[in-house]
Amino acid sequence: MLRHLATMRTPWLLLAASALILEMVALFFQYGMRLEPCVMCVYQRVAVLGIFAAGILGALAPAQPLVRFSGLGAWLVASGWGLKIAYEHVDLQLDPSPFKQCAFIPDFPSWFKVDQWLPAVFEARGDCTQTVWQFLGLSMPQWMMVIFGLYLLVALAVLAGQLLPQRQAAKA
Repeated sequence: MLRHLATMRTPWLLLAASALILEMVALFFQYGMRLEPCVMCVYQRVAVLGIFAAGILGALAPAQPLVRFSGLGAWLVASGWGLKIAYEHVDLQLDPSPFKQCAFIPDFPSWFKVDQWLPAVFEARGDCTQTVWQFLGLSMPQWMMVIFGLYLLVALAVLAGQLLPQRQAAKA
């Protein structure tokens, strides 16, 4: 089932759409609710952007193994990195210390200065250690851990579906 779904365009577009919705929700929190993103939040937005890009890449030619596995690789890297960043963010919030602080300015490579290209989306102005929003007892980075964890689990399931040998239908 997962082997077949990964070769179709619609699941890849749904992956991209889910990431786009998360980016729009982040912008609602920033501009609608006036919650300023911190550096860790910005890094998580970039990870979600990576998942969006993976969905678009996979949708380009999902029947082609090279394209499909490239999209899947990008999906795994972005969701794994996002989970790592969200975990570090949760650690900063739950165990604040003057010795553990996040930076004030994102540290992107010189070839990917997304905070300068799109400051309205990727500029950091908040404090990583403050919990400014909760839903069902979880803070925003805790929810992002759940979300990235789910993205990662689904990506691993899709990868397993691609790598495991195809079962033959039983002959009657």
